[in-house]
Amino acid sequence: MKKKNSIELMGVWRRLGTKAEILYSTTFSSSWSTPLGLSRPLSSASGNGQAEIMSGKPIAKDIRSRVAAEICRMKAATGRMPGLAVVLVGNRKDSHTYVHLKLKACNQVGIVTSIVQLPQDCTQARLIDVVSSFNRNPSVHGIIVQLPLPQHLDEEKIINFVSPEKDVDGFHPLNMGNLAMRGREPLFIPCAPKACIELLLRYGVEIIGKNAAVIGRSKIVGLSTSLLLQVTQIYVLCCITCFNKFQ
Repeated sequence: MKKKNSIELMGVWRRLGTKAEILYSTTFSSSWSTPLGLSRPLSSASGNGQAEIMSGKPIAKDIRSRVAAEICRMKAATGRMPGLAVVLVGNRKDSHTYVHLKLKACNQVGIVTSIVQLPQDCTQARLIDVVSSFNRNPSVHGIIVQLPLPQHLDEEKIINFVSPEKDVDGFHPLNMGNLAMRGREPLFIPCAPKACIELLLRYGVEIIGKNAAVIGRSKIVGLSTSLLLQVTQIYVLCCITCFNKFQ
């Protein structure tokens, strides 16, 4: 099966069965595929040395339109729709805002969503039970445990409990490990670094062979960004302890 633009949707279609996978394989043209599901340039970067503002809004609109069309074809072919489950622990306003935006985006393209909100003092056993139940649920094809978690919870252990095939955040060790190894592809790529690379490629920015400095090593942005940049053949300097020197 050829590499497709959306690794995420490919995984969903595979889990929905052979008929869905066959239909998926006929939807994206080969001109739309590159390693790790990143897109080919849609425009050329300015060669006159002048700065260019890169807007993500038209790119996001195009991606939402393509995903919505795929989901419509999926429903017509299989009678099923992709499902996303979100686990939200605590009362952080930023986490609630992010979850709201994710659920809104899913609603716009036709992804079925469900959310479990747990209190700030939720026990680790309770959280693991919720994640495990979503792992076993065949109607749930993707799971997001909204980070950060309260300090009394073991974040790494919780992430490890999420099924790699449903780990849409791309934080499971299997997915992060495959991202780091040349010649392998993770089932999911963390969205923040993938969006950054996607933006550059869509605007035709030549990145192969360039140097990049990544400040920070969080798995949400810093670490995953440095790994993805290396996959795209960029020399990466990861700045950790020397951050204050840039201020």
